Amino acid sequence: MTDFLSKKKRSELMAKIKSRNTKLEIDFNKLLSSKVYPLGFRYRKHYKLFGKPDIAFVKQKIAVFVDSEFWHGYQFEKNKEALKTKFWLNKIKGNIARDKEVNKILKKKGWKVLRFWEKKIQKKFDQIISEILVCLKTRSS
Repeated sequence: MTDFLSKKKRSELMAKIKSRNTKLEIDFNKLLSSKVYPLGFRYRKHYKLFGKPDIAFVKQKIAVFVDSEFWHGYQFEKNKEALKTKFWLNKIKGNIARDKEVNKILKKKGWKVLRFWEKKIQKKFDQIISEILVCLKTRSS
């Protein structure tokens, strides 16, 4: 399937896609804050750490990433046929490899890395909060 947009128009469209402060991130942060702040836990958004986690609990050394299915390759092997061009295949493969490298480096530095798919955040928010709270409490003691 060929792209129905010109290269220039496609570039303009893709440039408008935000990499931070997406609606999902904003909603997630609001809900997360309402659960962890009353317990005394504080976090930083887009903390200047290798891989730039969406949320970092600096004191407990927990990095949280909110990963979108498309950009981070959710079920990539199953869905890669939908990516018709070599560019997108290479782009998503590169993102997957970078995510693995970020995980590896942060773990070496003593950080706990948590990654959540956007679908899971939308459907199982309470489960995700429980997982984060367990990590926070474990690393606080």
